[in-house]
Amino acid sequence: MPDLLATLAQALGLPSHERPLVSFTGTGALPSTFAVTDFASASIAVAGLAVAELLRQQGLPVNTLEVDRRLASFWFASSLRPMGWEPAPSWDPIAGDYATVDGWIRLHTNAPHHRAAALSVLGDCAGRDAVAAAVSSWQAEVLESAVVAAGGCAAQMLDLQQWSAHPQGKAVGAEPLAARQAGPEHAPLAWRGSRAQPLAGIKVLDLTRILAGPVATRFLASMGADVLRIDPPGWEEPALAPEVTLGKRCARLDLHDSLDRISFERLLAQADVFVHGYRADALEHLGYDAARLQQLAPGLVNVSLNAYGWTGPWRNRRGFDSLVQMNTGIAAAGQRWRQADKPVPLPVQALDMATGYLIAAAAIDGVRERLASGRGSTSRLSLARTAKALVDHGQVTTDLPLAAQASGDLASQIEHTPWGPAQRLSPPLRIQGTPMQWPCPASELGSSPATFNDALQFL
Repeated sequence: MPDLLATLAQALGLPSHERPLVSFTGTGALPSTFAVTDFASASIAVAGLAVAELLRQQGLPVNTLEVDRRLASFWFASSLRPMGWEPAPSWDPIAGDYATVDGWIRLHTNAPHHRAAALSVLGDCAGRDAVAAAVSSWQAEVLESAVVAAGGCAAQMLDLQQWSAHPQGKAVGAEPLAARQAGPEHAPLAWRGSRAQPLAGIKVLDLTRILAGPVATRFLASMGADVLRIDPPGWEEPALAPEVTLGKRCARLDLHDSLDRISFERLLAQADVFVHGYRADALEHLGYDAARLQQLAPGLVNVSLNAYGWTGPWRNRRGFDSLVQMNTGIAAAGQRWRQADKPVPLPVQALDMATGYLIAAAAIDGVRERLASGRGSTSRLSLARTAKALVDHGQVTTDLPLAAQASGDLASQIEHTPWGPAQRLSPPLRIQGTPMQWPCPASELGSSPATFNDALQFL
Protein backbone atom coordinates (compact mmCIF):
# COMPACT_ATOMS: atom_id res chain seq x y z
CA MET A 1 0.00 0.00 0.00
CA PRO A 2 2.71 2.61 0.79
CA ASP A 3 4.39 1.81 -2.56
CA LEU A 4 1.10 2.29 -4.43
CA LEU A 5 0.44 5.56 -2.62
CA ALA A 6 3.95 6.81 -3.43
CA THR A 7 3.51 5.85 -7.09
CA LEU A 8 0.21 7.71 -7.41
CA ALA A 9 1.47 10.76 -5.50
CA GLN A 10 4.57 10.96 -7.68
CA ALA A 11 2.47 10.63 -10.84
CA LEU A 12 0.35 13.56 -9.67
CA GLY A 13 3.49 15.62 -9.06
CA LEU A 14 2.81 16.06 -5.35
CA PRO A 15 5.87 17.23 -3.41
CA SER A 16 7.53 14.47 -1.39
CA HIS A 17 8.96 16.57 1.44
CA GLU A 18 7.38 16.72 4.87
CA ARG A 19 4.47 14.45 4.01
CA PRO A 20 2.19 13.56 6.91
CA LEU A 21 2.20 10.08 8.37
CA VAL A 22 -0.38 8.15 6.35
CA SER A 23 -2.04 5.13 7.93
CA PHE A 24 -4.56 2.65 6.54
CA THR A 25 -6.94 0.99 8.96
CA GLY A 26 -9.15 -2.05 8.52
CA THR A 27 -8.64 -5.42 6.88
CA GLY A 28 -10.10 -7.36 4.00
CA ALA A 29 -10.64 -6.46 0.37
CA LEU A 30 -13.31 -6.31 -2.29
CA PRO A 31 -13.37 -9.55 -4.30
CA SER A 32 -11.35 -9.07 -7.46
CA THR A 33 -8.24 -10.28 -9.21
CA PHE A 34 -7.05 -6.66 -8.95
CA ALA A 35 -6.26 -4.80 -5.73
CA VAL A 36 -9.40 -2.68 -5.82
CA THR A 37 -9.53 -1.90 -2.10
CA ASP A 38 -5.85 -0.92 -2.08
CA PHE A 39 -6.43 1.26 -5.12
CA ALA A 40 -9.49 2.89 -3.55
CA SER A 41 -7.63 3.62 -0.34
CA ALA A 42 -4.53 4.95 -2.08
CA SER A 43 -6.44 7.24 -4.45
CA ILE A 44 -8.40 8.76 -1.56
CA ALA A 45 -5.14 9.16 0.36
CA VAL A 46 -3.60 11.03 -2.60
CA ALA A 47 -6.43 13.55 -2.47
CA GLY A 48 -5.73 13.89 1.25
CA LEU A 49 -2.02 14.45 0.59
CA ALA A 50 -2.88 17.27 -1.81
CA VAL A 51 -4.93 18.91 0.95
CA ALA A 52 -2.09 18.44 3.42
CA GLU A 53 0.42 20.04 1.05
CA LEU A 54 -1.85 23.05 0.53
CA LEU A 55 -2.18 23.47 4.30
CA ARG A 56 1.58 23.04 4.80
CA GLN A 57 2.21 25.84 2.32
CA GLN A 58 -0.05 28.06 4.41
CA GLY A 59 1.93 27.31 7.56
CA LEU A 60 -0.51 24.70 8.88
CA PRO A 61 1.29 21.36 8.67
CA VAL A 62 -0.70 18.13 8.89
CA ASN A 63 0.98 15.42 10.92
CA THR A 64 -1.37 12.50 10.38
CA LEU A 65 -3.74 11.31 7.69
CA GLU A 66 -5.84 8.15 7.96
CA VAL A 67 -7.87 6.18 5.42
CA ASP A 68 -10.36 3.53 6.51
CA ARG A 69 -10.09 0.70 3.95
CA ARG A 70 -13.62 -0.58 4.60
CA LEU A 71 -15.19 2.84 4.23
CA ALA A 72 -13.06 3.57 1.16
CA SER A 73 -14.38 0.38 -0.43
CA PHE A 74 -17.98 1.20 0.44
CA TRP A 75 -17.67 4.79 -0.85
CA PHE A 76 -16.41 3.35 -4.14
CA ALA A 77 -19.80 1.62 -4.41
CA SER A 78 -22.29 4.03 -2.81
CA SER A 79 -22.13 6.38 0.16
CA LEU A 80 -25.88 6.88 0.52
CA ARG A 81 -28.28 4.67 2.46
CA PRO A 82 -31.90 5.70 1.68
CA MET A 83 -34.45 5.52 4.46
CA GLY A 84 -37.85 4.41 3.19
CA TRP A 85 -37.28 5.06 -0.51
CA GLU A 86 -35.52 3.33 -3.38
CA PRO A 87 -33.04 4.98 -5.74
CA ALA A 88 -33.68 4.76 -9.47
CA PRO A 89 -32.23 1.73 -11.30
CA SER A 90 -28.57 2.10 -12.19
CA TRP A 91 -28.83 0.57 -15.65
CA ASP A 92 -31.08 0.80 -18.67
CA PRO A 93 -32.87 -2.54 -19.28
CA ILE A 94 -30.81 -3.42 -22.36
CA ALA A 95 -27.42 -2.20 -21.10
CA GLY A 96 -24.94 -4.97 -20.45
CA ASP A 97 -22.75 -7.73 -21.87
CA TYR A 98 -23.75 -9.81 -24.88
CA ALA A 99 -22.17 -12.78 -26.63
CA THR A 100 -21.12 -12.23 -30.24
CA VAL A 101 -19.96 -14.66 -32.91
CA ASP A 102 -16.37 -14.37 -31.70
CA GLY A 103 -16.48 -13.05 -28.14
CA TRP A 104 -18.27 -10.48 -26.01
CA ILE A 105 -19.40 -6.89 -26.29
CA ARG A 106 -20.87 -4.44 -23.81
CA LEU A 107 -23.57 -1.97 -24.78
CA HIS A 108 -23.96 1.21 -22.69
CA THR A 109 -27.49 2.51 -23.23
CA ASN A 110 -28.31 4.52 -20.10
CA ALA A 111 -28.66 7.78 -22.05
CA PRO A 112 -31.67 7.76 -24.40
CA HIS A 113 -29.61 8.89 -27.40
CA HIS A 114 -27.05 6.14 -26.77
CA ARG A 115 -29.83 3.55 -26.60
CA ALA A 116 -31.28 4.88 -29.83
CA ALA A 117 -27.87 4.69 -31.51
CA ALA A 118 -27.41 1.04 -30.52
CA LEU A 119 -30.90 0.09 -31.71
CA SER A 120 -30.38 1.93 -34.98
CA VAL A 121 -27.66 -0.63 -35.68
CA LEU A 122 -29.31 -3.72 -34.19
CA GLY A 123 -32.87 -3.06 -35.29
CA ASP A 124 -36.07 -2.57 -33.31
CA CYS A 125 -35.42 -4.91 -30.38
CA ALA A 126 -38.13 -5.14 -27.74
CA GLY A 127 -35.96 -6.32 -24.85
CA ARG A 128 -32.78 -8.07 -23.75
CA ASP A 129 -33.62 -11.37 -25.42
CA ALA A 130 -34.18 -9.65 -28.75
CA VAL A 131 -30.97 -7.64 -28.35
CA ALA A 132 -29.05 -10.81 -27.47
CA ALA A 133 -30.38 -12.55 -30.59
CA ALA A 134 -29.44 -9.61 -32.78
CA VAL A 135 -25.95 -9.26 -31.26
CA SER A 136 -25.22 -12.99 -31.60
CA SER A 137 -24.85 -12.71 -35.37
CA TRP A 138 -22.23 -9.94 -35.23
CA GLN A 139 -18.48 -10.02 -34.81
CA ALA A 140 -17.59 -8.00 -31.72
CA GLU A 141 -15.22 -5.54 -33.38
CA VAL A 142 -17.55 -4.92 -36.30
CA LEU A 143 -20.53 -4.26 -34.01
CA GLU A 144 -18.45 -2.03 -31.74
CA SER A 145 -17.41 0.09 -34.73
CA ALA A 146 -20.97 0.27 -36.06
CA VAL A 147 -22.47 1.41 -32.75
CA VAL A 148 -19.71 3.97 -32.18
CA ALA A 149 -20.15 5.30 -35.73
CA ALA A 150 -23.87 5.72 -35.00
CA GLY A 151 -23.07 7.89 -31.98
CA GLY A 152 -23.50 5.15 -29.40
CA CYS A 153 -21.30 3.52 -26.80
CA ALA A 154 -20.01 -0.06 -27.03
CA ALA A 155 -16.88 -2.00 -26.17
CA GLN A 156 -15.68 -5.41 -27.26
CA MET A 157 -13.91 -7.49 -24.65
CA LEU A 158 -10.14 -7.64 -25.18
CA ASP A 159 -7.63 -9.34 -22.93
CA LEU A 160 -4.68 -7.54 -21.36
CA GLN A 161 -2.28 -8.57 -24.12
CA GLN A 162 -4.65 -7.56 -26.90
CA TRP A 163 -5.13 -4.13 -25.34
CA SER A 164 -1.38 -3.65 -24.91
CA ALA A 165 -0.93 -4.35 -28.64
CA HIS A 166 -3.92 -2.22 -29.69
CA PRO A 167 -3.08 1.23 -31.16
CA GLN A 168 -5.11 2.92 -28.45
CA GLY A 169 -3.59 0.76 -25.74
CA LYS A 170 -0.13 1.74 -26.94
CA ALA A 171 -1.10 5.43 -26.96
CA VAL A 172 -2.53 5.32 -23.45
CA GLY A 173 0.48 3.37 -22.22
CA ALA A 174 2.75 6.22 -23.28
CA GLU A 175 0.70 8.88 -21.48
CA PRO A 176 1.33 10.04 -17.90
CA LEU A 177 -1.31 9.31 -15.29
CA ALA A 178 -1.95 13.04 -15.00
CA ALA A 179 -0.52 15.37 -17.65
CA ARG A 180 -0.11 18.90 -16.31
CA GLN A 181 0.99 22.09 -18.02
CA ALA A 182 1.57 25.34 -16.14
CA GLY A 183 0.13 28.59 -17.44
CA PRO A 184 1.56 32.12 -17.37
CA GLU A 185 2.21 33.91 -14.10
CA HIS A 186 -0.39 36.19 -12.57
CA ALA A 187 -0.72 37.83 -9.19
CA PRO A 188 -0.90 35.10 -6.53
CA LEU A 189 -4.38 34.21 -5.35
CA ALA A 190 -5.20 35.23 -1.78
CA TRP A 191 -5.98 32.28 0.50
CA ARG A 192 -9.32 32.60 2.27
CA GLY A 193 -9.37 29.11 3.69
CA SER A 194 -8.65 27.64 7.10
CA ARG A 195 -7.46 24.35 8.52
CA ALA A 196 -11.08 23.23 8.81
CA GLN A 197 -12.03 24.39 5.29
CA PRO A 198 -8.86 24.61 3.17
CA LEU A 199 -10.75 25.42 -0.05
CA ALA A 200 -13.09 28.04 1.41
CA GLY A 201 -13.46 30.88 -1.09
CA ILE A 202 -12.47 28.70 -4.04
CA LYS A 203 -15.12 28.65 -6.77
CA VAL A 204 -15.38 25.45 -8.81
CA LEU A 205 -17.28 25.33 -12.09
CA ASP A 206 -18.26 21.70 -12.69
CA LEU A 207 -19.15 20.53 -16.20
CA THR A 208 -18.87 16.81 -15.49
CA ARG A 209 -21.31 13.95 -15.57
CA ILE A 210 -21.25 10.21 -14.85
CA LEU A 211 -19.14 9.54 -12.64
CA ALA A 212 -15.45 10.42 -12.17
CA GLY A 213 -15.81 14.19 -12.42
CA PRO A 214 -18.76 14.42 -10.02
CA VAL A 215 -16.79 12.35 -7.48
CA ALA A 216 -13.91 14.81 -7.79
CA THR A 217 -16.04 17.89 -7.25
CA ARG A 218 -17.89 16.21 -4.38
CA PHE A 219 -14.51 15.89 -2.64
CA LEU A 220 -13.65 19.53 -3.41
CA ALA A 221 -16.97 20.54 -1.85
CA SER A 222 -16.08 18.58 1.30
CA MET A 223 -12.97 20.73 1.67
CA GLY A 224 -14.92 24.00 1.56
CA ALA A 225 -15.07 24.81 -2.16
CA ASP A 226 -18.13 26.49 -3.65
CA VAL A 227 -19.09 23.98 -6.36
CA LEU A 228 -21.59 24.89 -9.08
CA ARG A 229 -22.53 22.04 -11.41
CA ILE A 230 -23.85 22.89 -14.88
CA ASP A 231 -25.91 20.46 -16.96
CA PRO A 232 -27.66 20.98 -20.30
CA PRO A 233 -31.46 21.22 -20.41
CA GLY A 234 -33.08 17.81 -20.30
CA TRP A 235 -30.09 15.90 -18.93
CA GLU A 236 -30.93 13.71 -15.94
CA GLU A 237 -29.03 11.20 -13.81
CA PRO A 238 -31.76 9.75 -11.59
CA ALA A 239 -29.62 6.90 -10.28
CA LEU A 240 -26.54 9.01 -9.56
CA ALA A 241 -27.73 12.47 -8.52
CA PRO A 242 -28.43 11.46 -4.88
CA GLU A 243 -24.90 10.05 -4.69
CA VAL A 244 -22.77 12.70 -6.37
CA THR A 245 -24.49 16.08 -5.94
CA LEU A 246 -23.71 16.19 -2.22
CA GLY A 247 -22.43 19.63 -1.25
CA LYS A 248 -23.10 21.20 -4.65
CA ARG A 249 -25.55 23.53 -6.28
CA CYS A 250 -26.85 22.35 -9.64
CA ALA A 251 -27.94 24.60 -12.50
CA ARG A 252 -28.63 24.30 -16.22
CA LEU A 253 -27.17 26.14 -19.20
CA ASP A 254 -27.25 25.38 -22.91
CA LEU A 255 -23.83 26.15 -24.36
CA HIS A 256 -25.38 26.21 -27.83
CA ASP A 257 -27.58 29.14 -26.78
CA SER A 258 -26.05 32.63 -27.10
CA LEU A 259 -27.53 34.00 -23.87
CA ASP A 260 -26.56 30.93 -21.87
CA ARG A 261 -23.04 31.19 -23.28
CA ILE A 262 -22.82 34.71 -21.88
CA SER A 263 -23.90 33.38 -18.47
CA PHE A 264 -21.37 30.56 -18.71
CA GLU A 265 -18.54 32.93 -19.57
CA ARG A 266 -19.44 35.17 -16.63
CA LEU A 267 -19.30 32.15 -14.33
CA LEU A 268 -16.01 31.04 -15.84
CA ALA A 269 -14.52 34.49 -15.22
CA GLN A 270 -15.41 34.09 -11.53
CA ALA A 271 -14.18 30.52 -11.24
CA ASP A 272 -10.86 29.45 -9.77
CA VAL A 273 -11.19 25.80 -10.84
CA PHE A 274 -12.88 24.38 -13.94
CA VAL A 275 -13.49 20.63 -14.09
CA HIS A 276 -14.99 19.12 -17.24
CA GLY A 277 -15.47 15.71 -18.74
CA TYR A 278 -16.01 16.46 -22.39
CA ARG A 279 -14.40 14.34 -25.09
CA ALA A 280 -11.03 15.57 -26.28
CA ASP A 281 -12.39 17.83 -29.02
CA ALA A 282 -15.92 18.59 -27.79
CA LEU A 283 -15.19 21.70 -25.71
CA GLU A 284 -12.94 23.05 -28.46
CA HIS A 285 -15.80 22.68 -30.95
CA LEU A 286 -17.90 24.85 -28.63
CA GLY A 287 -15.22 27.56 -28.84
CA TYR A 288 -13.57 26.93 -25.49
CA ASP A 289 -10.08 25.60 -26.07
CA ALA A 290 -7.40 25.95 -23.40
CA ALA A 291 -6.23 29.34 -24.69
CA ARG A 292 -9.77 30.74 -24.70
CA LEU A 293 -10.40 29.43 -21.19
CA GLN A 294 -7.27 31.16 -19.87
CA GLN A 295 -8.30 34.34 -21.72
CA LEU A 296 -11.71 34.30 -20.07
CA ALA A 297 -10.31 33.29 -16.66
CA PRO A 298 -6.62 34.18 -16.25
CA GLY A 299 -4.93 31.84 -13.79
CA LEU A 300 -7.67 29.23 -14.12
CA VAL A 301 -6.98 25.74 -12.74
CA ASN A 302 -8.36 23.68 -15.63
CA VAL A 303 -8.76 19.94 -15.06
CA SER A 304 -10.28 17.66 -17.68
CA LEU A 305 -10.92 13.96 -18.11
CA ASN A 306 -12.04 11.64 -20.84
CA ALA A 307 -12.51 7.90 -21.26
CA TYR A 308 -9.80 6.66 -23.60
CA GLY A 309 -6.90 9.07 -23.20
CA TRP A 310 -5.69 12.17 -24.97
CA THR A 311 -3.71 10.66 -27.84
CA GLY A 312 -4.33 7.83 -30.27
CA PRO A 313 -7.22 6.96 -32.59
CA TRP A 314 -9.80 6.73 -29.80
CA ARG A 315 -9.04 10.03 -28.07
CA ASN A 316 -12.45 11.41 -29.04
CA ARG A 317 -14.44 8.22 -28.39
CA ARG A 318 -17.35 8.25 -25.98
CA GLY A 319 -16.82 5.92 -23.07
CA PHE A 320 -17.68 4.95 -19.53
CA ASP A 321 -16.02 2.93 -16.79
CA SER A 322 -17.72 -0.35 -17.70
CA LEU A 323 -16.69 0.02 -21.36
CA VAL A 324 -13.10 0.85 -20.51
CA GLN A 325 -12.94 -2.25 -18.30
CA MET A 326 -14.02 -4.34 -21.31
CA ASN A 327 -11.56 -2.81 -23.77
CA THR A 328 -8.51 -2.71 -21.48
CA GLY A 329 -8.57 -6.38 -20.49
CA ILE A 330 -9.87 -5.96 -16.94
CA ALA A 331 -13.14 -7.82 -17.53
CA ALA A 332 -11.32 -10.64 -19.34
CA ALA A 333 -8.82 -10.98 -16.50
CA GLY A 334 -11.73 -11.16 -14.07
CA GLN A 335 -13.36 -13.88 -16.15
CA ARG A 336 -10.21 -16.01 -16.06
CA TRP A 337 -9.73 -15.39 -12.32
CA ARG A 338 -13.33 -16.39 -11.56
CA GLN A 339 -13.26 -19.18 -14.19
CA ALA A 340 -16.54 -17.79 -15.42
CA ASP A 341 -18.34 -18.17 -18.72
CA LYS A 342 -18.85 -14.41 -19.19
CA PRO A 343 -16.96 -11.16 -18.50
CA VAL A 344 -16.29 -10.37 -14.84
CA PRO A 345 -15.86 -6.65 -14.20
CA LEU A 346 -14.50 -5.02 -11.08
CA PRO A 347 -16.89 -5.19 -8.11
CA VAL A 348 -17.32 -1.40 -8.19
CA GLN A 349 -16.85 1.37 -10.76
CA ALA A 350 -13.28 1.69 -9.56
CA LEU A 351 -11.89 3.45 -12.61
CA ASP A 352 -14.44 6.24 -12.27
CA MET A 353 -14.02 6.53 -8.53
CA ALA A 354 -10.22 6.43 -8.44
CA THR A 355 -9.97 8.87 -11.33
CA GLY A 356 -12.31 11.16 -9.42
CA TYR A 357 -10.03 11.36 -6.39
CA LEU A 358 -6.99 11.79 -8.64
CA ILE A 359 -8.77 14.67 -10.40
CA ALA A 360 -9.49 16.21 -7.01
CA ALA A 361 -5.81 15.91 -6.08
CA ALA A 362 -4.76 17.54 -9.35
CA ALA A 363 -7.23 20.39 -8.82
CA ILE A 364 -6.13 20.99 -5.23
CA ASP A 365 -2.47 20.97 -6.17
CA GLY A 366 -3.30 23.39 -8.97
CA VAL A 367 -4.92 25.68 -6.40
CA ARG A 368 -1.81 25.35 -4.19
CA GLU A 369 0.38 26.47 -7.09
CA ARG A 370 -1.92 29.35 -7.93
CA LEU A 371 -1.83 30.50 -4.32
CA ALA A 372 1.97 30.44 -4.42
CA SER A 373 2.75 31.92 -7.84
CA GLY A 374 -0.49 32.93 -9.51
CA ARG A 375 0.11 30.37 -12.25
CA GLY A 376 -2.90 28.58 -13.57
CA SER A 377 -2.59 25.09 -15.00
CA THR A 378 -4.14 22.55 -17.33
CA SER A 379 -4.32 18.91 -16.19
CA ARG A 380 -5.63 15.92 -18.10
CA LEU A 381 -6.58 12.46 -16.84
CA SER A 382 -8.47 9.52 -18.34
CA LEU A 383 -10.22 6.36 -17.26
CA ALA A 384 -8.05 4.25 -19.56
CA ARG A 385 -4.84 5.58 -18.02
CA THR A 386 -6.21 4.93 -14.53
CA ALA A 387 -6.97 1.39 -15.69
CA LYS A 388 -3.31 0.99 -16.64
CA ALA A 389 -2.25 2.13 -13.16
CA LEU A 390 -4.54 -0.47 -11.59
CA VAL A 391 -3.34 -3.25 -13.90
CA ASP A 392 0.32 -2.27 -13.44
CA HIS A 393 -0.11 -2.68 -9.68
CA GLY A 394 -0.59 -6.38 -10.40
CA GLN A 395 -3.14 -9.10 -9.93
CA VAL A 396 -3.72 -10.53 -6.48
CA THR A 397 -5.40 -13.43 -4.72
CA THR A 398 -7.97 -12.10 -2.29
CA ASP A 399 -8.11 -14.44 0.70
CA LEU A 400 -9.66 -12.16 3.33
CA PRO A 401 -13.09 -10.78 2.34
CA LEU A 402 -14.17 -7.32 3.34
CA ALA A 403 -16.38 -7.30 6.41
CA ALA A 404 -20.01 -6.35 5.87
CA GLN A 405 -21.14 -2.83 6.56
CA ALA A 406 -21.91 -2.19 10.23
CA SER A 407 -24.15 0.41 11.86
CA GLY A 408 -21.07 2.27 13.07
CA ASP A 409 -20.12 2.99 9.45
CA LEU A 410 -23.09 5.34 9.07
CA ALA A 411 -22.90 9.01 9.95
CA SER A 412 -25.35 9.81 12.73
CA GLN A 413 -26.85 12.90 11.07
CA ILE A 414 -29.84 12.36 8.76
CA GLU A 415 -29.48 13.92 5.32
CA HIS A 416 -32.75 15.33 4.03
CA THR A 417 -32.59 14.91 0.27
CA PRO A 418 -35.28 15.80 -2.31
CA TRP A 419 -35.94 12.07 -2.66
CA GLY A 420 -36.36 11.42 1.04
CA PRO A 421 -34.28 11.04 4.21
CA ALA A 422 -31.05 9.10 4.04
CA GLN A 423 -27.86 8.38 5.89
CA ARG A 424 -24.38 8.86 4.48
CA LEU A 425 -21.52 6.61 5.32
CA SER A 426 -18.93 8.21 7.54
CA PRO A 427 -16.15 9.76 5.43
CA PRO A 428 -13.28 7.39 4.58
CA LEU A 429 -10.58 10.04 5.01
CA ARG A 430 -9.50 11.67 8.26
CA ILE A 431 -7.13 14.61 8.10
CA GLN A 432 -5.94 16.10 11.36
CA GLY A 433 -8.12 19.17 11.99
CA THR A 434 -9.76 18.99 8.54
CA PRO A 435 -13.00 17.00 8.55
CA MET A 436 -14.76 16.02 5.35
CA GLN A 437 -18.03 17.96 5.59
CA TRP A 438 -20.54 19.33 3.10
CA PRO A 439 -22.54 22.58 3.08
CA CYS A 440 -25.77 21.07 1.75
CA PRO A 441 -27.41 17.72 1.04
CA ALA A 442 -27.64 16.17 -2.39
CA SER A 443 -29.91 18.05 -4.77
CA GLU A 444 -31.74 17.53 -8.03
CA LEU A 445 -30.07 18.57 -11.26
CA GLY A 446 -31.13 22.02 -12.37
CA SER A 447 -32.51 22.94 -8.95
CA SER A 448 -30.44 26.12 -8.46
CA PRO A 449 -29.81 29.32 -10.40
CA ALA A 450 -26.56 29.54 -12.38
CA THR A 451 -24.71 31.62 -9.80
CA PHE A 452 -22.02 30.92 -7.28
CA ASN A 453 -22.88 30.96 -3.58
CA ASP A 454 -20.86 33.46 -1.55
CA ALA A 455 -22.30 32.44 1.82
CA LEU A 456 -21.68 28.71 2.31
CA GLN A 457 -22.74 27.26 5.64
CA PHE A 458 -21.58 23.74 6.42
CA LEU A 459 -23.78 20.98 7.80
